[in-house]
Amino acid sequence: MRIFLIILSFVLVPVVYGQKENSLIRQGNKAYNTGKYEEAEKNYRKALEMNRESFPGQFNLGTAVYQKKNYKESANIYSSLAGKNLDKKTKAKILHNLGNSLLEGKEYEKSIAAYKNALLNDPSDIDTKYNLEYAKMMLKKQQQQQQQQNQKKDQKDQKDKQDQNQKDKQDQQKQPPDQKKISKEDAERMLEAMKNDEKKTMEKVNKEKAKAVRVAVEKDW
Repeated sequence: MRIFLIILSFVLVPVVYGQKENSLIRQGNKAYNTGKYEEAEKNYRKALEMNRESFPGQFNLGTAVYQKKNYKESANIYSSLAGKNLDKKTKAKILHNLGNSLLEGKEYEKSIAAYKNALLNDPSDIDTKYNLEYAKMMLKKQQQQQQQQNQKKDQKDQKDKQDQNQKDKQDQQKQPPDQKKISKEDAERMLEAMKNDEKKTMEKVNKEKAKAVRVAVEKDW
């Protein structure tokens, strides 16, 4: 992904730079161009300590943290710069870099919007046009993946629900019929009644046993 870097000699806004600030930004650019992004970031931040409104310092800091894969911070930097009153070419570069930061952060819808705004300011930028189409493709892929994930989740939820219903049904079949709960007093009365019935039954049996068995005997003459 192409990302723009502002060199100090390319004056974008009417800002008077101090000698020390200029030196720090140049050192940052030199480090950046040799791939030493950590060193470049430090120099840009030092320049911003001297002048918080330094446009090259802010812009190039965004490129440095972008190269360090800190896409959220670079997006915040470029989003802030995009609100400044600048010429169209410069604003297009800011929006292009913003789109790149959002794209790398997988915020595809926002990156598409940034690229479109960049092209409104510079319709001839081929890199932005390419990145826009790439972002659209990635958004479509992301949406398809999300749709597949949602479908899998729905299928899993449905299966879990069916499994739970089946388990509940099996548990109900295993359970004995519900028995009506009785109070302690009722249980004692029932037990007493059973004892009385048993006592009466035994008395009746014993009474029957006590009866003499009479057998008719004929006289033996």
